[in-house]
Amino acid sequence: MIQVNDLRKSFPGVDVLKGVDFDVRRGEIFALLGSNGAGKTTTIKICSTLIKPDSGSVGVRGFDVVREPNKVRETISLTGQFAAVDGMLTGRENLVLIARLRDVADPKKTAGNLLEQFRLKDAADRRASTYSGGMTRRLDIAMSLVGTPDVIFLDEPTTGLDPEGRLDVWKTVKDLAAGGTTILLTTQHLEEAEHLADRIAILHDGRIIANGTLDDLKQLFPPAKVEYVEKQPSLEEIFLAIVGERKGE
Repeated sequence: MIQVNDLRKSFPGVDVLKGVDFDVRRGEIFALLGSNGAGKTTTIKICSTLIKPDSGSVGVRGFDVVREPNKVRETISLTGQFAAVDGMLTGRENLVLIARLRDVADPKKTAGNLLEQFRLKDAADRRASTYSGGMTRRLDIAMSLVGTPDVIFLDEPTTGLDPEGRLDVWKTVKDLAAGGTTILLTTQHLEEAEHLADRIAILHDGRIIANGTLDDLKQLFPPAKVEYVEKQPSLEEIFLAIVGERKGE
């Protein structure tokens, strides 16, 4: 679904991408992992036609992002680091607006279905400015799904979220992939990549330095040193043991 070959991009005084190669398969969650400044957002912007590469090629569903940008835009959606939600509108109004812009046949029905899918039905007619961080992010991703895009780009989708909001977004991403949507996401959080991704590419200093499944990447790590330590009981084990003893009495 996505094919990136020898992608290069420079800005005045800095080479951001120095020959990036990777591919993403249909229905896969592919994580681009790297620290700040590694080139993750630049890669996403090129793949989603927002900026042009200096050289190399990017194909999305067989369409070239430079020669056929309109074809690419018809099949993708992008969720940036910060939610593109209009706080003055309700959740429903945000979705209806995007549905009309994308020329969806029945905007109100589409909005209703997405509100149900993303567990926002009870807050549908509240202004989006009153939503929690997790709710706002769910609405933002729901807006990305209007028109049923085949490919979704998520640029650090859990930026600024609390743990509960992060878990909400993780579940949403998993559900989307299970439904056949192809997802390319960027993150600097190791736990996020480990939890979500079918495959992980590590982007460092403008290049992919490792690419594969989590098990593939574990093979690059030196063999673990075996040590024996005393295992401390968890609070759950203590609770069950105490309750069990009381029941026995």
